[in-house]
Amino acid sequence: MPVVPRITVRFGSACLARWGQSAAWTMRQRQQRHPTSIPAIGRAESLRTSTGLVSELGSCFPVQVSRNSSMSSSMSQRLVWVDLEMTGLDIDKDQIIEMACLITDSDLNILAEGPNLIINQPDELLDGMSEWCIEHHGKSGLTQAVRHSKITLEQAEYEFLSFVRQHTPPGQCPLAGNSVHADKRFLEKYMPQFMYHLHYRIVDVSTIKELCRRWFPEEYKKVPHKQATHRALSDIKESIKELQFYKSSIFKEASASEIVENGGSNKC
Repeated sequence: MPVVPRITVRFGSACLARWGQSAAWTMRQRQQRHPTSIPAIGRAESLRTSTGLVSELGSCFPVQVSRNSSMSSSMSQRLVWVDLEMTGLDIDKDQIIEMACLITDSDLNILAEGPNLIINQPDELLDGMSEWCIEHHGKSGLTQAVRHSKITLEQAEYEFLSFVRQHTPPGQCPLAGNSVHADKRFLEKYMPQFMYHLHYRIVDVSTIKELCRRWFPEEYKKVPHKQATHRALSDIKESIKELQFYKSSIFKEASASEIVENGGSNKC
């Protein structure tokens, strides 16, 4: 009976060693033919059998490592910030004319700045905009830029989808912005693949603004003043700055001296 496990171990070790050499050769051949098609997920230096035997397989055996798991968990906490400029708010007839996108971590630090694209639209649509849009988009130079742009809506969606795929896992990160529910409606209609990549929830800074105005009126008076340029990228950065203010002034941790049993305060 003792002979069986010894034979099994030698057989398993030999097979694993031969398999490792074969796998390494196969990976090298594939990398030579398609150098960019194989992601560097991770590398294993050894494989342990049930008897504790270590079989060296070389550095070409790809495995998922724990570092990737923690990285994926961190990426799932990111926020996808978007701001649109449109020809109006009527989802049935108005169109997107500018879009910008930023990625932040959960603490609102900007990690990546995506495309800031101006999308071409026909003159008839631009000429039929509301007075507000004609005035503000004209003053900011956006209307003229739209007329000269060569970027289509389809090209824009491809660019933004490629960007968010690089920085966020599918279906986990919410859309964020100011009054972003309005942007979401247009994105769902005109950029459905982009929206499909995001989580269904949103982080709307305007909701926090309204609650702060009602519940913390003194703090609300200190909210950073906005330039209101009505251009996508600058509007996003102002929204992030505003939420950073709420995070530090409203969503702050209470000091230990302020916390007592049953949620009361030890202040007299």
